[in-house]
Parts: sequence; structure tokens; C-alpha cells
Amino acid sequence: MSGHPDRLRGSALFSPFTLVLGLLVLIGGFFLLKRFIFGLGAVTHLSAGYPWGIWVTWDLIIGSALGCGGFAMAILIYAFNRGQYHPLMRPALLSSLFGYLLAGAAAVFDMGRWWQFYNLLLPWHWNFNSVMLETGLCVSAYTLLLMVEFAPTVLERFGVETWRRRLERVMWFIIALGILLPLMHQSSLGSILLVLGHKLSPLYNTPWLPLLFVSSALTMGYGLVIVEATVVSRSFRRASEHALLSQLSKVVGWLLAGWLAFRWGDLLWRGALGDALAMTGLAWSFWVENTFAAFAVYAFLTPKARRDEVMTFLGGVALMLFGFMYRIDAYLVAYTPAVDGYQYFPSAPEFLVTLGVTALEILLYLTFIKLFPVLHSPTPRLTRA
Repeated sequence: MSGHPDRLRGSALFSPFTLVLGLLVLIGGFFLLKRFIFGLGAVTHLSAGYPWGIWVTWDLIIGSALGCGGFAMAILIYAFNRGQYHPLMRPALLSSLFGYLLAGAAAVFDMGRWWQFYNLLLPWHWNFNSVMLETGLCVSAYTLLLMVEFAPTVLERFGVETWRRRLERVMWFIIALGILLPLMHQSSLGSILLVLGHKLSPLYNTPWLPLLFVSSALTMGYGLVIVEATVVSRSFRRASEHALLSQLSKVVGWLLAGWLAFRWGDLLWRGALGDALAMTGLAWSFWVENTFAAFAVYAFLTPKARRDEVMTFLGGVALMLFGFMYRIDAYLVAYTPAVDGYQYFPSAPEFLVTLGVTALEILLYLTFIKLFPVLHSPTPRLTRA
């Protein structure tokens, strides 16, 4: 697939599906308004024992990892000079932009004193010993960088060629920063868990958490690119991109296989594998999580499966589900409060807000690919998988 990017033509901006997404956004917005007026206790099941819940875990921790598609493709295209994947760059960049915008917003949702979020911009209020400071600054900076990286697409749409060319001259520096910043804050999202100490299960409590988090975020970014490209081509009856995605999936398969080998080696080295054999909910969740990862490796590294578009798509879905569960397990299921008596399960409003945020991201993505030149026009199929 190559050619110049263009808008998705021949598709209505509004449809029954987008109206359903809009309704979900409105429902989520209603409960968010209630949260900001009456506080966290009015809509969530958070407590002193569980200071964070599904909003931080799904919208921020998982949302930013899914938003690593642009970061992941930039490494492949610019750092490793794999230019054949460039047609996948703009869609990945767009999903990254919305993923990080909404992840940053979700952090504000979960703040007790949300009206003081601006303190992140005031250096005299910073706690330089806090890993959360580094995470907040990097996520904010990377979101701004994503806006700059996507700006040429907007300028191209409105024919502002002079400014687009000027921006392209410094894009090499923007891209370099765009690779550096996610490496920093995605690893820091793993470092946050190290502070929990004995409150985190040995299945997840390892000094290698920063490396495991940043590398799994990389695989999740690739997984979203595969799923997203397949869904768009099928939903809007565009030519299949499977030949290109098949090549990409082989790279992702080896990356994920290496991740699994490293994690299981760490579990064996620390003698923590026995916890996976216990009859606990966490142990069951651990095995389901690894089953998703193993299926993705099979779908991506088996030549016969890789030649099948459906199997490649299912492998991408399994990879994303693995990433979801790994982060939910690490941040919620594997966590035990220091004081007994605390339990947590998300309330209905928490689920609805999360669903609304997800719906908003999908709605924005669909709107932008119809208004701006994001998708490349497919050309003849590549022959090698």
C-alpha cells in the first residue's frame, strides 16, 4: 500500500453508529459532571484502600499504551528505516493523539482536588522525588508533540503549504522527541507500582516492571495498528492492507515472544511462579492473560496463520486483550491494601464514564479520517508475508 493520503470519501459524517457513540458520550458526560460537582464519592467506589480504580487503569494506563501506535510505528519507520510501513503512520498518529488527549483528561477525572491540576505547570509546586511528576510532565509534553506531528495533515487539508513545508523541515527533531518521551513515561507507569512493595503480588512485583511496561506498550501499539487498519478497510470497503499488516505482524510476534520469555524467566528466577498455581482469582487472570499473548504469538509467527487476514486480525485483538489484562491485573487485581477490609469493584457510573471516553475516541477518529487526509490509497498487494 502506498500513494498520497486522502480523506475517506463517500462516507456520511453521521450514521446510526456515530449517533450511538454520541449517546454514550453524553451519558458519560452526565456522570462526569456529577463527579465534578459532588466529588468522587458520588459516582465511584474509590476509597482510602483503593485510591485509584478503573478510570486511571483503563483511561490512563491502558489508554496511553494503546496510544503508543504512533510511537511504535515511528521506531519502525524512522529508527529502523522501514519505509514500507509509512502508509500506516498517519492513522497510528491520529489514534495516538486521541489516546493521549483522553488519557490526560482521565487523570483529571481521578484527582481529588481536580481544580488544582494547573499545579503541574508551576515548577515551585513540583515534587522532584515523585515518579508521578515525571509521568505527568512527559505525558503532557508528548500530547503537545503529537499535535505538532499531526499538524502537517491539517495544514495539507487547508492548503497551507508554506507552513507545512516549514514544519516538515524540523519534523526530524519532533519525531526524535516523540520516540524518547513515551520510552520515559511508559516505563514510569511501571515504576509507580514498585512503590507498592509487598502490597503487590510477586507475580507482578519485579524490578523489571519499567522495562515490561514500556515494551508491552510497544506491542499494544502495534496491535492497535493491525486491528484499526483491518476494521477500517472492512467497514468502508477499502482494499485490504493485509499484505503489509502480515509483514508487520511477524515483527510484532517476535517482539511479544521475547517479552513472554523474559517475563517467565524473571518469574522462575525470583521463585514467584508458584503463585500462578494457587487457586486464586489473580492466578486465573494471570493464565488468561498469558493465553491471549500465546495466541497472538501463534497468529503472528505461524506462516499459515499469518497469511489468513482473519487470523492476523484476531491476533491483534488477542494482543490488545493481553495488554488490557496485564495492566488491570498489575494495577488492581494484584494489589492488596495495607489495611484489611477494603474491596473495590467499579460502580455503574465508573463503567459508563469509561465507555463514554472510549466512544468519544472512536467518534473523533471516524470524524477526522473523513475530514482530513489520513488514510493512504491502497495499491497492489505485497507478495511476501
